Amino acid sequence: MGVRRGLGSWMRAVAGVLDLVARPVRTAQGRDGIVIQPYRGYGSRREAFVIGRVFRQSTPHPDPRRERIARHLRDIARRIARRSVAGARVTARLYGTEHTVATDRDGYFRLQIPLRDAPPSDRDWHALHIRLEAEPPVSARGAVYIPPDRARFVVISDIDDTIVHTGVANTLRMLWRLFVEDAASRTAFPGVAPLYRALHAGATGDQGNPLLYVSRAPWGLYDVLDKFFHMHGVPVGPIMFLREWGLSWRRPFPRRAEDHKQALIRHMLDLYDDLPFILIGDSGQHDPEVYRQIVEEHPGRVLAVLIRNVSKGGGREREIEELAAAVTRAGSRMLLAADSAAMAEEAERLNVVPPGTLSAVRGELAGDGGGTAPSAGVVSASELRDVLEQGTHPVPPNVLVEGGDATARRRL
Repeated sequence: MGVRRGLGSWMRAVAGVLDLVARPVRTAQGRDGIVIQPYRGYGSRREAFVIGRVFRQSTPHPDPRRERIARHLRDIARRIARRSVAGARVTARLYGTEHTVATDRDGYFRLQIPLRDAPPSDRDWHALHIRLEAEPPVSARGAVYIPPDRARFVVISDIDDTIVHTGVANTLRMLWRLFVEDAASRTAFPGVAPLYRALHAGATGDQGNPLLYVSRAPWGLYDVLDKFFHMHGVPVGPIMFLREWGLSWRRPFPRRAEDHKQALIRHMLDLYDDLPFILIGDSGQHDPEVYRQIVEEHPGRVLAVLIRNVSKGGGREREIEELAAAVTRAGSRMLLAADSAAMAEEAERLNVVPPGTLSAVRGELAGDGGGTAPSAGVVSASELRDVLEQGTHPVPPNVLVEGGDATARRRL
């Protein structure tokens, strides 16, 4: 009986993985199997930004009674074999403004739409109408998040090793953790969901602060992460991947691509030029370097930098020190956090989340079977190296590096 139950669990896990991998756009919207797939966008009262893709794919199998796994496998083959439509003319309409662009060589379109008419203030998500200039035309519907006037700051968060344990850039590992392992306790860092919900709500609980997620992963993982966010109760928002890996049967390896993460964050700073920013990332890869550049280029705009300490052993001290020094020079503050509770504690100190946020995060950490690290000690940037070198294992220290009064803090 136990073997049968175990086999059934494995079959459900395999079916779940196949269902998600095969899911994206099974039904063509136009002739010759043409599809428009817009991703969630973001905007302000002045303009909106949306990314999407146009491609062709074969038609699905007509027999709905076909075995589920066999049907999924065929859909996966359809997804891999679908062909990008380069040079297609795509027109978007949003509140009286139309904007037309052409797709790039991978079939992606990037719409930056200046708004002629102000969007209504009774909603935060706004419908975007997209049309492919074809015969006959192909239509799709997108969504753009425009924060309300009561928003007080913008959160930009990395995903891999910040919200989810390492694996976003590895599709098979991510799917394994999502469906085969215990998704509730092993894929998301405990406490992330209540913390991000609190940041979105703001101190008054109704601010609707925009949460923008950036990643170096390909757009092909959009549906995986969308599913992940909903499973864990992380507030959805625009998920901005920065490159197309260009995988196909004939080209099974990712093409090299320039990192545009800084450019995307700079665009957000320009778009929301009246709001301060909170940057959230991790110590493991490139976030300290990227965020240091942003803080140096935009003094007074960054309220705080929260870095999840995932470095094992060392080797990242110099990059973290340089970020801390840049934050101090800009009059802001940086938290090197061992867990989500430290981030929640800092958010309460900054008065950017509702009361009770730290208790909610600690409750989720306790429910996951783990404790919390001690409260952060305050050090200067010059003292940070000693703290990092003396860090205890397996739990790294919580360290707050603080500068003077920042312009960003006075804006709240």
